[in-house]
Amino acid sequence: KVLRFSIGFGKPLVRWHDKYGTEYVLAMIPLGGYVKMLDERVDDVPQEQKHLSFNSKSVYWRIAIVSAGPLANFLFAIFALSLMYVIGVQSVKPIVGDVTEQSRAEAAGLQAGEQLLTIDGKQTQDWQEVTLALMQHLGDDEVNVKVQAESGSQAVRTLNLQGWKLQQRDESPLTSIGIKPYRPDATLTLAMVAPDSPAHSAGLKEGDVLVSVEGELIKSWQALVNRIERSAGQALNFYVMRGAQGLDVTITPANKPTEDGFSRGYLGVVPVVEPWPEEAISTRSYNVIDAAGLGVAKTWQMISLSFEMIANLVTGQVSIKNISGPVGIAVGAGTSVSYGFVAFLSFLALISVSLGVFNLLPLPVLDGGHLMYYVIELIRKKPVSEKTQEIGFRIGAMLLLALTAFALLNDIARL
Repeated sequence: KVLRFSIGFGKPLVRWHDKYGTEYVLAMIPLGGYVKMLDERVDDVPQEQKHLSFNSKSVYWRIAIVSAGPLANFLFAIFALSLMYVIGVQSVKPIVGDVTEQSRAEAAGLQAGEQLLTIDGKQTQDWQEVTLALMQHLGDDEVNVKVQAESGSQAVRTLNLQGWKLQQRDESPLTSIGIKPYRPDATLTLAMVAPDSPAHSAGLKEGDVLVSVEGELIKSWQALVNRIERSAGQALNFYVMRGAQGLDVTITPANKPTEDGFSRGYLGVVPVVEPWPEEAISTRSYNVIDAAGLGVAKTWQMISLSFEMIANLVTGQVSIKNISGPVGIAVGAGTSVSYGFVAFLSFLALISVSLGVFNLLPLPVLDGGHLMYYVIELIRKKPVSEKTQEIGFRIGAMLLLALTAFALLNDIARL
């Protein structure tokens, strides 16, 4: 018997009851939720309802009930991904734009213009699949990457992964290895000028074309970025075309501190980017059966990777700076929504899998902790004592609170 089904914690904002007496609650703090079940260890249970109490059920029933939460997370991920594949996925092919000098990618012989076809034999049709495949080999000595050159010829490159770790906050596996994905060139025409930015204060507008800085012609957007980043606090004279009119504009790049203690300048502008060539875009759509199969396979891949990442956090292969909390989830959700419904479905699936895996951690306050006690009960043929469980719940609650606080601090540091 379920006494309460709550979305959120704390003071109830809205509540109602169904015909079975279950109370449904929308609470003030939207950081999760809980289900309160009838339990003789917590409540005074009438004799006629004792058979409905949680503690009266066999250990197998209790395992099934506790497992239902994480299982629901995984089933929702399968549903979201299956729907995504039915609607159709438009993605960017994993074509190498550039290779960082003295990187693992350069040592492997990867070259600009090559498309990554497979990693360790697994097909990679977009950059997300490349990233997931690479992360599954964190801690390995090497991995084979099959590539296709612009001419159509194919070859196998071997990436040396010895000593490969992700130690920086939000460091991309691609960046860490030395791969820069292909992107269309940015023009020198401004697509956006951020409010309250140095560029906005100097009077730049959307559609302006940046021609020169300090009398030197700007050869490319990246060259301009490099110049701005090393000019924090220094007044720069720009020549700008606004339609047929030329303007002289003085802008002082603002200072933006970096994590390593240095600083870089920025203007607060976004360029117009050339359109993607058709050959760099792939569109995939599947029937319901194939989409369901892909949804199951992708969900299983994310579950496996999530457990591997937890192990890598423990061993130090991945920095704890990469742990994210509710603020990071909210930011990610907002970003994915801006990319469209299909991207949002993919994000929801990822978050749902992450929550399911997190709930399976063997902390007594989580579902995984309850399952741990029930497995011990199966082995010992008798329940773990209530005193031991209570101590475990207190320790688990403190650990969970500390982890949540650390994740929130990481989120704040990203803002």
